[in-house]
Amino acid sequence: MIKLDLGNVLLKPSQRKQLMSWLRRTLRLGDRVGQFVLTISMKRIGRHFDLRANVHDRAGDFAVHARQQTWRLALRDMVWQLSTRLHDQLRLVRAAH
Repeated sequence: MIKLDLGNVLLKPSQRKQLMSWLRRTLRLGDRVGQFVLTISMKRIGRHFDLRANVHDRAGDFAVHARQQTWRLALRDMVWQLSTRLHDQLRLVRAAH
């Protein structure tokens, strides 16, 4: 499940769709780990976009932060960090069984 808090960032519907498509791999990995909840908050601070993600799943909790000049660059960094961390979480869950 994804909870999205846009704060003071305005996204068009097509941009929301793009955001969800970029998070598709993250969602699949999170579902494989189990009990997956992803909370994303976006803020615009000056000329930069500040994205924070909090993840809760069966293996534990972690947070990810990305800050870039455009929301696409920040989201790309955040998705890469999320997929890497979730892959590690999945390996932890599999090793425990």
